[in-house]
Amino acid sequence: MRHFGVIRNSDKALAASYADQISAYLGANGRTCAISVTGADLPAETECAIVLGGDGTLLRAAKVVLDRQMPLIGINLGNLGYMAEVDVKNIYPALDKLMADDFTIENRMMVRGTVYHNSKRVYTDVSLNDIVIHGRTQMRDYVFRSYVNGAYLATYHADGIILASPTGSTGYSLSAGGPIVSPGAAILLMTPIASHSLISRSIILSGSDRIQIEIGEGRSGLMEDAATVSFDGGNVVSLTTGDVVKIRKSGKLTKFIKINNISFLEVLRRKMADQ
Repeated sequence: MRHFGVIRNSDKALAASYADQISAYLGANGRTCAISVTGADLPAETECAIVLGGDGTLLRAAKVVLDRQMPLIGINLGNLGYMAEVDVKNIYPALDKLMADDFTIENRMMVRGTVYHNSKRVYTDVSLNDIVIHGRTQMRDYVFRSYVNGAYLATYHADGIILASPTGSTGYSLSAGGPIVSPGAAILLMTPIASHSLISRSIILSGSDRIQIEIGEGRSGLMEDAATVSFDGGNVVSLTTGDVVKIRKSGKLTKFIKINNISFLEVLRRKMADQ
């Protein structure tokens, strides 16, 4: 590779310093490097984006460069990064491998969600990690009716429901009691949040399945603004009783650069050992 971009987390003090160091090193080796906070203004010739920050920064960067199909490589400046390939102590060896084209590309599945109000589509977005439907407060019992491929599955009385990709299995879904799934799998993971009923376990579904979540009635059967749906922790949409969110595997992929010959299970073991 000859043309690089750096996307840095504007909230991390060290990110700007590391971005400058990376740019200087690449420049000294005859490469170009543009630095951006969002990634939206990276030059057209940029061949990959080096993302400085934690998993949250990578999630935001993935959405920005998605339509350009630009591969990403993360340098972890956070406390716990499952998606970041490189630690700060290994920045320069990683850059050497990128310049020598000594890497592979790993495709990550994304999840597409569409919101319907009065049977009309009002919003569509994609997520690398998860789509989360959440009640507005934690002080009441929310009702979420789930359907798979048009067939009724179950009614959840819970604070919310997480619909995660394999990549997202190590995020919010994990903290809600969901399983860890290899990122190369093609599955959809449905995990209730603080279920108030016996249905409290995650359900793993095929990547070809289509999931539908209907927002149930409010107190005393009344219609109300009961919940919200968020995509990778952002782009929040309000939901009213009767609204429907349809979730399925997206046709789009996020491309991650892999420079280390380390399996996901080894990465997982190391992260767990650090806890």
